[in-house]
Order: sequence, then C-alpha cells, then structure tokens
Amino acid sequence: MKDLRYPIGRFSRPASLSPAERKAAVADLAALPAAVRSAVAGLSDPRLDTPYRPGGWTVRQVVHHLPDSHLNAYTRFKLALTEDDPTIRPYHEERWAELPEARTAPLQTSLDLLAALHERWVLALRALSPEPFARTLRHPESGAMSLDTLVALYAWHGRHHLAHITSLRQREGWG
Repeated sequence: MKDLRYPIGRFSRPASLSPAERKAAVADLAALPAAVRSAVAGLSDPRLDTPYRPGGWTVRQVVHHLPDSHLNAYTRFKLALTEDDPTIRPYHEERWAELPEARTAPLQTSLDLLAALHERWVLALRALSPEPFARTLRHPESGAMSLDTLVALYAWHGRHHLAHITSLRQREGWG
C-alpha cells in the first residue's frame, strides 16, 4: 500500500450520480455499520488504541469519528432537503477526535449510534425520487455540493475509514 492515509484512494467528486451509482452509494451506507462492527470484532484495548498509521488516529478514534462525521452529514442532508441552498457549518473533526470519550470510550455506543443513524439515513435516501438529489448546500471551504455529491462523499468516507481498520489488521496479522 502506497499511502496509508488513503487506502482506497482519494475521493473523486462527482457533480451527479447515475441511478445505479446512487443505488450503490446508498448500499455502501447501508452496509457500513455491520462492516465496521465486523472489522473491530475481537480487538483488544491495546489494538483498539493502535494508530492505523504513524501519526494517525487510533482504531478507537476512527470508530468514534464515523458517527460524529455521519451525524453532521445526515444533518446537512436534511438541511439541503428542507432549505434552499443552505450554508452548512464546518466543524473541527481533528479536535473532536481528541476529546476524552473519543480517545477512551468503549466502542459499543458509537457502533450502535452508527447503526441507528445509517438505518434512518438509508430509509430517507431510499424514499426519495431522483430529483431531490440535485438539491445543493454550500460548504464555506469547498463550495456548492449536490446531495448526489454528498451521498457519494459519505459512501466513500465510510469505505475509507473501514479500510484504515481492515488494512491495519492485515498489516499487523491480527486476523
């Protein structure tokens, strides 16, 4: 693996998705909670507290980061569905990952939160016709983004962090 930061490569930002691409992205979101739960199954505390790369977050921080990030994404998605081109508020994910509970808490609550959040988010996504996916929001740093782009981004984001965990397990021979 060349770059441990991007085990599946960097995100490629689409303007829109085909129906098949959208369906695949939603399927990725639906599958993520179980995949993360499986990826951390059987890991001891010392392994959960191992960074996935030198200078990177620990496995524990990655797991706690996923519902933090995806809660923000879900809220942004809902704002874009109910407001005209809302400007969203960024947050300092790196600071969130350094908070005490992100560094030390057991994983169960975050795994359960991720599962419940994704169940609700996927229900919302699957209930929409194609037209709302063209709605936009504005990120102060990265500009306008369609809901298609947001869905693609967070499907990638889940796979990206899942690969941090699974590639570490593979490199370390943790089975």
